[in-house]
Order: sequence, then structure tokens, then C-alpha cells
Amino acid sequence: MPTQINQQHVIDEAIEVLRLEADSILKLSERVNHTFVRMVDAICSTRGQVIVGGIGKSGNIARKISATLNSTGTRSFFLHPVEAMHGDLGMVSPDDILIALSASGETGEMNILLPSIRKIGCTIVAFTGNAKSTLAHYSDIIIDVSVEREACPLGLTPTCSTTAMLAMGDALAVVLINCKQFKSDDFKKYHPGGALGQRLAGKVSDIMLTGKAIPSVHVSTPIPDALCEMNRHSIGVILIKDNRCILKGIITDGDIRRAVADEVPISTMKADMLMTQNPHHATPDTPAYDALNTMERYEITVLPITDKNGKIEGILHLHDILGKGEFKFNGNY
Repeated sequence: MPTQINQQHVIDEAIEVLRLEADSILKLSERVNHTFVRMVDAICSTRGQVIVGGIGKSGNIARKISATLNSTGTRSFFLHPVEAMHGDLGMVSPDDILIALSASGETGEMNILLPSIRKIGCTIVAFTGNAKSTLAHYSDIIIDVSVEREACPLGLTPTCSTTAMLAMGDALAVVLINCKQFKSDDFKKYHPGGALGQRLAGKVSDIMLTGKAIPSVHVSTPIPDALCEMNRHSIGVILIKDNRCILKGIITDGDIRRAVADEVPISTMKADMLMTQNPHHATPDTPAYDALNTMERYEITVLPITDKNGKIEGILHLHDILGKGEFKFNGNY
């Protein structure tokens, strides 16, 4: 008969794995320095492509990093070290940058390529946990992705180390988005067949909430009543309007939190006393990718939609553009 599972032990073990991997990523932030800047500068300056190479589990991470770079505006391809030894090395040019992934820095299949890649003239960046390794020796830039231990109890299966590599690759891709001024409309061009591409290709009117789905109250509404209306719609904001339904302001859940923290007597206030006046907004004819750019620029997640005279026509949440749970900012609303 199969061994009976100890449920609490399973839960505790899973939590420990997640904690170890999270700690490994957090410790990476302490090592992001001028060396990381050198790597970003090299990639932004090159006329070639970013090649990402690795084998085994590191190879799987390398494929994902390369895919992320491609989808965010940095030309990239994955190089398998074994295939490179049998002809694929011909894809490498002097203008390219190779990011080689190896936790130990002593992966034989990778290291055997390094003298040839060095001879081609390609810049080599190492994602490694061993700054004294063979890979590090051949590299122009060394990115420290070392971890204290693997989550695997045997210390054999790459877990924390591959998570650290993946996180550093994501950090690189996101930094490059900003350095290259890659916008959501560029993303649309690279994702024409995806759900996100289809949403970005339309107008705000195609995806905005309208009618009774719009959380709104009059400027003279007491704050407690406004909060009830905000809570009923569950999107974190309430639009403030006048008698003609003209947008006058917005109150966000962040506004409420700050007011409570500052001991502002909101229970006796009217909506227009707490609202932010003249909030960022768009029109129904605004392209969805322009609305997304506005949200990105100002780090907001909700955009009021008005006609040219300021009359409220709808409201647009970031989830309506990108899909629920796919993206969020750390902004106020």
C-alpha cells in the first residue's frame, strides 16, 4: 500500500521551498551594481543580437530569457552548446553578445565553446555562481547569480539557482524595456495573434465598463456613502461627478488609506473634499494601446473615460486591457 501522506509535512516542505527561492532572489538585489549597468549598456550599444546559451536546466532558463527579450524588443536567440559545436556557431557574429548560463561555471559543453566565441569577437556575459570558474575567466562581464543552497534536500536538482538566473534575466529584460523606450504599441506589433495584441488593437470603447458598472457619486455625496459605492463595484476607485455627469475628480482606495493614516475626519466629509481633481482620462475613441501607455506613464490602474466635454462615458481598468491577473502597477490607482 502507498505510504499515507502527512498533509502538514507536505505544506511545510512546500512553504520552505518557496521561502528559500524567494530569499535567493532577494539576495540578488544586493548584487545589482555597476556590472549590471555595463551589461545593459553593452546590449543597448550593440548592433548584433543577444545570444543566450545554457544546457540542461540552465538551458531551459536560457530559452525563456531569450523569448522574453524577443517579446520586449531585444533581438535574441537561444544557442544550444552541443548544436553550436556542430555548426550552429556560425550564427554568432562579432557584434553579438552571448549570455552564458551556468551555476558552477564549469559546464563542459559550454566552456569548450568559449575559446571559439572569444576568437569570433563576441562579448561574453556570464550568469554564474562561481566568479573563479572557467566561464568567468573567459567572460567580459560576470553577473553573480550565486545562491546559498538549493531547495532540493539532496542539493542536486537546480532549484534556487535556476530561479535566480530566471529572475536576473527578467530584471535585464524589464530594464531594457525602459532603456530602449519599448512601448505597449511595440508589444502589440510583436504579439499580433495573442489575446493582448487583439485587445490593444481596438479602441477603449471596445473594452471599457459602462452604465451601472461605472462607480460614481455626486460631488456632495458623504464619504461613507461614496465608500459603499466604491466597495460595491470592487475596482478600487469612485468617480466624482456634478449634476450634468461631468467628471470632477476621483477618489481611490489609496486616498482613503492615506486619509485614515493621517487621521483625517473623512466620516464628516463630502466627496469633493477628498477627491483628486482633474484626473488623467481618455475618450471612447482612444486606441487601447494609448490608454495603456497613459497608465504606464502615470502608474495608474484605472482610467475614467469621458466625451470631449468631460461627461463620464465609462471607466477602464488595467485588467480590461491586459487580462485579469496578468499585470499590475504599484501606483495609487
